[in-house]
Amino acid sequence: MPELRTDHLLLRRWRKSDLEPWAAMNADPEVREHLGELLTREQSDATVAVMQAEFDDRGFGWWALEARETGEFIGRVGLDEVDEDMPFAGVDISWRLMRSAWGHGYATDAALACLAFGFEALGLTEVVASTTVNNLRPQAVMRRIGMTRDPADDFEDPSVLEGPLRQCVLYRTPAEMVTAYTTRRDTIRTTVYR
Repeated sequence: MPELRTDHLLLRRWRKSDLEPWAAMNADPEVREHLGELLTREQSDATVAVMQAEFDDRGFGWWALEARETGEFIGRVGLDEVDEDMPFAGVDISWRLMRSAWGHGYATDAALACLAFGFEALGLTEVVASTTVNNLRPQAVMRRIGMTRDPADDFEDPSVLEGPLRQCVLYRTPAEMVTAYTTRRDTIRTTVYR
């Protein structure tokens, strides 16, 4: 699993010490507000095992996210194949941070590092991102990293029961948009360590 470094973050392999703060995130109603039910410790631990195995199999997936200044685990970020039952296809980018890490620009920084990896190392031509209609914070990050939304692409998530989490928005970005955006902003200086 390659590691990615930005000025403020380390995107790295999961460690045993990450399991407790990850479980706390998955049991936090604010963090899970737009994701569904809270997870038990066992369910949370199982997600880490799956994420690591998928990354090892595909060469991309979910990194543990660490603040370089403190060495603290602050969440996850990564790229994933869109589920087959969704009304669109491709590779999806997503992030989830502890509440204490919200509002510091970490999601934007981490997402730009993932996009650079996806376009440069994996040769992707497009990356998508989705969230619920009412989940405005990640939508702001999607716009900041150069993604755009066409309301005609909005969809109902078939894996979610009727309710406020079913209606979703879809954002997209082609490789050339992110390259232009990150060059213009000079915000992404990612180093890949294998």
